Amino acid sequence: MVSTAAPDDVDAVADDLYAVTPGEFTSARNARAAEVTGPLAARIKALRKPTVAAWAVNLLVRDGQLGQAVELSQALREAQDDLDAAELARLGKQRRALVAGLARRAAALAADEGTTLSAAARDEVEKTVNAAVVDAAAAAVVLTGRLVRTLEANGFGGSPPPDDLVAGSVPGLAPAAPARSRDDLAERRRRKAAEAAAREAQRAAADAGRELARAEERRAKRRERADRLHERVEDLRGELARMTADAEAADEEVARLDEEHARLLERSKKAEKEAERAAAAVPAAD
Repeated sequence: MVSTAAPDDVDAVADDLYAVTPGEFTSARNARAAEVTGPLAARIKALRKPTVAAWAVNLLVRDGQLGQAVELSQALREAQDDLDAAELARLGKQRRALVAGLARRAAALAADEGTTLSAAARDEVEKTVNAAVVDAAAAAVVLTGRLVRTLEANGFGGSPPPDDLVAGSVPGLAPAAPARSRDDLAERRRRKAAEAAAREAQRAAADAGRELARAEERRAKRRERADRLHERVEDLRGELARMTADAEAADEEVARLDEEHARLLERSKKAEKEAERAAAAVPAAD
C-alpha cells in the first residue's frame, strides 16, 4: 500500500518523472535511478510507467485546472449530507459541465505534448476528474500529480489507495469521516435553510432595488415630459393672450369700419337722391 507519510526524495523525483510523456518515462526513470545508490535507487527504479490517460490527468493537475473542481466537491458533499435536492441538482449540472471542460483541457494539454488521446483515454480522464470532484480521498490522490492509472468515484473505504494507483505518498489523505449524527445533520439543515432564506431575501431585496430603480427612471422621464408640457402650455397661453388681444383689436377695427361704412352708405344714398332730383329739374329739350 502507498505510504501517507510526509513526502521524501522519491516523491520529489516522481514529481518530475510523471510530467514527462509515457513514451519517455522509462528511460527518464532509469536515468534518475542511476544517479543515486542504495534503497533510494531501488525505489526510483520501482516507479511504474503511467497510462496515457493518467499522464493526461497529471498534466491537468500541473496546469492548475483542478482547483475549481476540488472546491466544488466540498459543496457537493455538503449538499448530499443535507439532502438539499435543489442545491444537489444545481451542483450536479455544474459538476458535469466542469468535468467535461476539464477533460477537454487535459486532451488539449496532451496534444500540446504531441500525444492525441483516444476516445477511451478521454473517457478515463473524465471519470478520474469526476472522482476527484465527488470523493475527497480521490481528490487527494489525483492532486498529487503522480497518478499511475486512472480511477473512478468509488472511494477507498477509509483505506489507503492501492499501490498501483499513485506513485509516492499522498499528503493530506485523511481517513474517512465518521457518519454525521442526527443532531449534526439537523443543525446543518437548519443552517442551510437559514442560508437559503438569506439568499432568497437578498435576491428579493435586489429585485426590489432593481424595480425601484426602474420606477424612479420612469418617474424621472414622466416628470421631464410633464415639465416640457407645462412649458409648452405657458408658451401657448402667452400666444393665446397675444392672439386674443389681436382679435379684440381687429374687432374694434371692424366696428369702426362698420360705422364708417354706414356713414358713407348714408351719404351715398343722399347723393343719389340729390342727383335724381337735379336730373328731374332739367327742362326737356325743344
